[in-house]
Amino acid sequence: MTRDKKSIVIKNIYYMLSYAYQNLQHNNYKEIETEYFENIQDLFAAILAIGITSQLKQGLNREYIEKQDTLSTLKGKINIRESIHLKLRNINRLSCCFDELSENNYMNQILKTTVRFLVNDSGVKRENKDLLKKALLFFSDVDTLEPLIINWQKLNYNRNNASYRMMMNICYLVLHELLLTTEDGKQRLAQFLDDQVMSNLYEKFILEYYKKHFSQYYPASREIKWDATGTIDFLPNMKSDTMLFDGQKKLIIDAKYYGKIMQTQYDNDKFRSNNLYQIFAYVKNEDKNNTGLISGMLVYAKTDEDMIPAITYDLSGNQIGVKTLDLGKDFSILRKQLDAIINEWS
Repeated sequence: MTRDKKSIVIKNIYYMLSYAYQNLQHNNYKEIETEYFENIQDLFAAILAIGITSQLKQGLNREYIEKQDTLSTLKGKINIRESIHLKLRNINRLSCCFDELSENNYMNQILKTTVRFLVNDSGVKRENKDLLKKALLFFSDVDTLEPLIINWQKLNYNRNNASYRMMMNICYLVLHELLLTTEDGKQRLAQFLDDQVMSNLYEKFILEYYKKHFSQYYPASREIKWDATGTIDFLPNMKSDTMLFDGQKKLIIDAKYYGKIMQTQYDNDKFRSNNLYQIFAYVKNEDKNNTGLISGMLVYAKTDEDMIPAITYDLSGNQIGVKTLDLGKDFSILRKQLDAIINEWS
């Protein structure tokens, strides 16, 4: 099993993505499960190669974009100032502004930009590079972008471009890790996702896993209201990563992805205090009537630390536990660990 520098099986990244972005569970991507990946770039390249090939069969998304041109006949709106300048120069043409349906839109530009970086990355296998190069032939009329100034908030999805959502997320993961300089001055991709990106993926994966396999417990990321009086405007928002409900009991899960799980105090290893305070606050504010039916669970991504105890505490009448998921094991083991959390609670 190939691992990255954080001892995470690369194939597990695919499975996490497949839960986070449901498109990857379609038949088109099933062959990825049997492939070998040396690193994360190669995995992303394989996903995009299949996604773009599938999109090309439907046709690249086209959007109306504003264009300006000098024309012999009126089209759209007249640019008065430019048209006057043309007249003063004895040019019998009009400067017109008009909308034109084009493939040269923002999403296709992001796709082309990402593909070009992957094609030039040494970590991508030749066969995946070849697939991406073939795809690039269909982007001849599409511009590229400067990755660091892409406005990801600009992306809006609708019925016509919904198939792009997963590919845009993959592009974000690729381009977010772009390093501008290397020893030889060329651009390249980082070897792995940073902790913030992995933390977001880890949280979303756990939620979507339980939605798929334990839907009877209504998994959702829910807001928790403060059990407080007075002015609460300045209190921070509380939102669970995953909350499950069996009709009577609730389990609040807070997913944590860190380089280290334990902290050292006076030469003794302790759980991170801010994490325990956070899950304790979630549980006690959700259990406003002190029923004891609300439980909390910190679910850490396992690190290389020698001892990470799995413990459940009774804190002020509520069960609060600490568990780890080992992303360095085969996904079948990871599934058993996730299932065990629910089976022990229910």
